[in-house]
Amino acid sequence: MLVLTRKIDQTINIGEDIKIKIVEIGNGFVKLGIEAPRELPIYREELYEKLKQLNKEAAKLDMDRLKDFLGLKHQGEK
Repeated sequence: MLVLTRKIDQTINIGEDIKIKIVEIGNGFVKLGIEAPRELPIYREELYEKLKQLNKEAAKLDMDRLKDFLGLKHQGEK
């Protein structure tokens, strides 16, 4: 992990397309501004972990229950 010390209004560049600017430093927090291409998703870690968990749960979906919910016939039924 790279650890840098920055002051308010100082910036960190990641490649040519991403800039992270220190906007505010408060009592126990740092506020960051991020400039990045719109197509690049940016998530807080806790939201990203929740999204990964929801995706895992969705991948475990019971197809028979989904077919029942959608009113579709099961494989082998007429």
